Amino acid sequence: MGPETPRDPVPSIASTVRRTALLTAGLVLLTACGGGTTSEGAGREGSADGYPVTLKNCGRTVTVDAAPRHAVSLNQGSTEILLSLGLADRLAATATWTDPVMKGLEKDEATVPRIAGNQPSSEKVLAEEPDFVSASFESTLGKGGVASRDQFEDLGVPTYLAPSDCVGKDNTGSGDGSRAEPLTMDPVYDEVRDLAQVFGVPERGEKLVTSLRGRVDRATAGIDASDATLLYWFANAEAPYLAGCCGAPGIITEELGAKNVFDDTHEEWPQINWETVADRNPDVLVIGDLTRRSQTAESAEKKIAFLESNPATKNLDAVRHKRYVLLSGQAMNPTIRTVEGVERVAAGLRSFGLAG
Repeated sequence: MGPETPRDPVPSIASTVRRTALLTAGLVLLTACGGGTTSEGAGREGSADGYPVTLKNCGRTVTVDAAPRHAVSLNQGSTEILLSLGLADRLAATATWTDPVMKGLEKDEATVPRIAGNQPSSEKVLAEEPDFVSASFESTLGKGGVASRDQFEDLGVPTYLAPSDCVGKDNTGSGDGSRAEPLTMDPVYDEVRDLAQVFGVPERGEKLVTSLRGRVDRATAGIDASDATLLYWFANAEAPYLAGCCGAPGIITEELGAKNVFDDTHEEWPQINWETVADRNPDVLVIGDLTRRSQTAESAEKKIAFLESNPATKNLDAVRHKRYVLLSGQAMNPTIRTVEGVERVAAGLRSFGLAG
């Protein structure tokens, strides 16, 4: 996910008063939906049929008794899926953003309160009295995060974690985790379908997945970038976070047939020194253009200024020829915007004459 944004102070999960309020709200909700069916799966779009919905999610069973009406999405990637599914009116709040919202979603996003630009405290989340909580990263719903999934579920609040952060990924160590096998877009598409099912709009989920697949197919049609080497820089100038083999940048690289110069590391975002980068001398630098303020050199402008002045990097082929592709942080995470990453890197390689 790239280096995590700073967290607001994390107090205890909730006061006794808030716990009582949430449990009461949950009981009211369950009573209101008591006439629904109990079969697994979502019902027809716009209907109350098909609940409860039960999903297998990152080693847990998640049951939602009614379509959420007051959800909180704790990461930008999750929020943008929900907005793309036309669910802005079901969101009570959102948090943890690295970039401006995806194009086309600006009006919907403006209607959803942002309770924290970075990771919020559990108290801020619970103050919204959510009936569902979603997140893109295990670190958000784990130790040192907003609160654990167990804590939310003890209060009667179902939680959902993006499959892309648990399928084939080890998050037990320090940093951003590691992957034994390359990620594909399939877990992202599964996330779209799961969230659409939870909210009772499965047709919208299928439509979005079809659209995303079509965009990837168009961007990669006829491309051959097998001779091009890439480096992905998310953030930090002193000890840069650069993409390893198998996360979202790996999806982009694989779709285009190119090579990541650090495909020999399975860490998601290892910190690698600039002298090692100079030794690898990539053809193209894919640069995160972030608007958050938690690391040095967040914006593309600051990254490029550093690259062109630093003795270890100013003579890189990519720097001398200004072969830069700028991506949002979300395009470099496993999200629906990874498709945007495929499109932009493909266009860049073509413009540099490095792809057929």
